[in-house]
Parts: sequence; structure tokens; C-alpha cells
Amino acid sequence: MKHILTAFLCCLLSSIAIAQTATPKEDDFYPLARFTIPQGIVLEAGAIEPLPDGTLAVSTRRGDIYRVTDAWNEDPTVAKYELFAQGLHEVLGLTYKEGWLYATQRGEVTRLRDTDDDGLADEIETFSDSWGINGDYHEYAFGSPFDKDGNMWVVLCLTGSFGSDCPWRGWAVRIDPNGKMIPTCSGIRSPGGIAFNAEGDVFYTDNQGPWNGTSGLKWLRPGSFQGHPGGNRWFSKTEGGAKSAPKEPESGSRIVVEADKIPEYEPPVILFPYQKMGQSASGIACDVSGGKFGPFQNQLFVGDVTHSTVMRCFLEKVDGHYQGACFPFREGFASGTLALRMTDDGSMFVGGTNRGWGSRGTKPFSLERLRWTGKVPFEIHEMRAKPDGFELTFTEPVDPEIARKPETWKLETYCYIFQSSYGSPEVDHTKPTIPKITVSEDGLSVYLKVDSLQRGHIHELHADALRSKSGTPLLHPSAYYTLEYIPKP
Repeated sequence: MKHILTAFLCCLLSSIAIAQTATPKEDDFYPLARFTIPQGIVLEAGAIEPLPDGTLAVSTRRGDIYRVTDAWNEDPTVAKYELFAQGLHEVLGLTYKEGWLYATQRGEVTRLRDTDDDGLADEIETFSDSWGINGDYHEYAFGSPFDKDGNMWVVLCLTGSFGSDCPWRGWAVRIDPNGKMIPTCSGIRSPGGIAFNAEGDVFYTDNQGPWNGTSGLKWLRPGSFQGHPGGNRWFSKTEGGAKSAPKEPESGSRIVVEADKIPEYEPPVILFPYQKMGQSASGIACDVSGGKFGPFQNQLFVGDVTHSTVMRCFLEKVDGHYQGACFPFREGFASGTLALRMTDDGSMFVGGTNRGWGSRGTKPFSLERLRWTGKVPFEIHEMRAKPDGFELTFTEPVDPEIARKPETWKLETYCYIFQSSYGSPEVDHTKPTIPKITVSEDGLSVYLKVDSLQRGHIHELHADALRSKSGTPLLHPSAYYTLEYIPKP
């Protein structure tokens, strides 16, 4: 009996070991390469930009800019770091254009270049400095690359992240090719990053606090109001003297209720459920590598400082507004993920810092690189809203028998209070049922008919039991769709 029990336990342990070996891991598809930062360099990376000479420019929150050589080498430990400039103020934006490196720091956009080829910036000049700064620690400024019209975008954090004590704090502004500032969108609170999607529209991340129940991804539609009224006091200074600011939202309301009442208000594109997906959304990168980064072309990737993660976002337009779903993508970064930059070869560089926020990643700062191994993970590729449900697409065909079982899918909804006080709990919970499931012939899409879609709610979907045709579980079985608008039939 003892021998039989021993044999049974051995078989059981062997089966568990095989199952564990077969379980897919993020590292199988997108391994992390970690750079070794030399002693004496505090690389709290705030922005990253590839340069024409083959080096990688990395700015720091301490005000330095380094050029990293051999950043694309298979072995990141061979990279070398050369100081390009120092003495700036928390550089949270870098972009290169026509021989100049443009750096967004707290009080201005500065441009720099090396005219004598000694590796150091020797020509440094102010490009634009038309917004205010009063020395508050939280007055961050994040800068974008140049858009298709030649303008740079800058999102300006509120003073202390609560009020607007000097001009244009709480605004997104454009800087034209001549350095002139154009106030463009009000309602910003505490941004964490800014970037373009594949179509050239501008998005930024804003963080939980007053008028932000949780962190979110937002579309900077020109002329829009983004939700926080703190910076509306500067409307009188807009060119032409705007008569009045947008109507202030009613505290304690809901986002879509106020969006219907305030024409200028552009509701969040994606709300990142607090703690479930992160706590401090940061840098944004769009995959325009043409497949070099895997199957997620044209989707956005967003960092989270506290959780030290990168999330994936699918966006679509409904009734003229962007909305969509977020998915987990990669965890385990060494520090809080702040700066994200995709390069043309399909590399994603991620810069980290934990000062001021704290992070799951224990390092005070980091520089890391993600590359695709060529293996396709089994993932929910897209989640699209339909008049009576959602259409999911997948990177591999699903097992149709499992997909057709109602118990495979778990769906709940909730929203956040739109209020002037800090953050919000989840409220207005519902648990819709899924009365009909349709699997496409090729197994690459599943249509879930939902008995009661909830406008303005996050629709949280779990599919832990789903398998591909080859028996593989989803690498990430969760999806969170922010349904601000329900498509018309």
C-alpha cells in the first residue's frame, strides 16, 4: 500500500510539474532586458528618445540628459552612458527634430545641440516658456513629440495637484514651430505621460484625485475640458479673451451624466480600475512597428508607477468619442515604470523611478528593454462594444466548446463617483448575464450578447477557464472595457 501511495504521489507531482512547465509566462513572449547603471549615475528616467547617431537619449528627474550607446545590443550590460547636458529641472519629455533635442522641463521647453561634436550640448536655448511655475514640488510638465502640424504638446500638472496657482497649470498647451504657446485643453489634474496614437491623435494619462475617481487614459480633443475645473481661471487669458470657462461639473454625479450636460467635457477613454490595474498611470507608447513587437499593432501601452507594470489598451471610436479596453501586459519591472518609448525595430524602452510615489519594483531607478520573442501569446486581442454586447477577438483560435459555455465568462460592471473630493470607491455594481454566445467559424472571435449593458460603467470580464484550440490558457484572462457610449444598432 505504501509503494502504491508513493507511486501515486510521484505521478501527481510529475503531472503538476508538467502543468507548471506548460503554463505560459510573460517572459516567454516579452522578456525583460535590464541595463546596468554605473555607480554615480542617478538615472531616474523621465523621458527616452532615439537619436540619429544610434544612441539613446535618456533624461532624468534630477535634470541630466545622458546618451546611451549600444542600447540595442543583445547584452544590455555593455551599454555606456555619456553625459550630454545637466542642470535642467525634472525633464519629462524628449523629442528630436532637425538637429535639436527638445527637452520639456518644469518651466519651459528647452532645445539643445552639440555643435563641436565633443558629445556635450554646447548650445542651449529656451524654445517656449509661456506658462507659470511657483516652485511647488508637484508642478510636473510632460512633453510630446511634434505632431503632424509641427506642434509639440505639453500637459501641465496643477499646483500641488489640487489647484492652479500660476498661469496655465491644469492645461494642455501646444507649442507651434516658432515656440508660440497655444492653450488648447483645460481640465488637467496630475498627468503621467503624453503620446500619439497611430492616427496622430493626442492622449495623456491622468491620476486618481479630485474629479478623478481612478487613473485614466484621456483624449486631448482640441478645445475640450478634461474634468478638473481648477485651471479654468485662466480662460480669460486665452487669445481673443474667451468669455467663459466650461460649466463646472456637479460634484457627486457620474461621468456620463456630466458629459451629456457639458458639451466641452471629453470623458475618459479608459479608466484603469484602481488597484486591479494600477494606481498611478504614467508613460504611453504606441506600437507602430508593423508587427515587430508582436500581434498588437497600433495599440497603446501605458505604464503604472506604483505597480511597476505596463498595460495594453485597445481603442475604438463610438459616436465620435474614443473608448476601449485595457488588459494586463507585463509586470516585474525593477522600478516604477514612468517613461515608455517604442523604437522602429520593435523595442520598448522603459525608464523607472520610485521617488515620490513608491513602487512594487524595489530599485530607486532603472532602464529596461522589452522585445518580442516571435512566439504569439494566447490573448484577448480586441474587445469591441456592440449595441447589445461585446465582440472579442483573439490572437489564436479558441476552443469552441469551452467558449460556448456560459460559465466560461464572468462579467460585472461598476463606475466611480465624479466628485471634487479625492478619488472614489467602485459604485453602482451590476452583474449582467450573457444569454447568447456566438463563436466564429475560424475561432478567432467570440460574440457575447449581454442582457443589460451599463453606459458609463467599466465592464470587467474574466475568462479564466477559456482555452485555445491547442489547450493553452489565456496569458491574461481579464479585460476592462470603459463603456462611455453604447453603439447604435
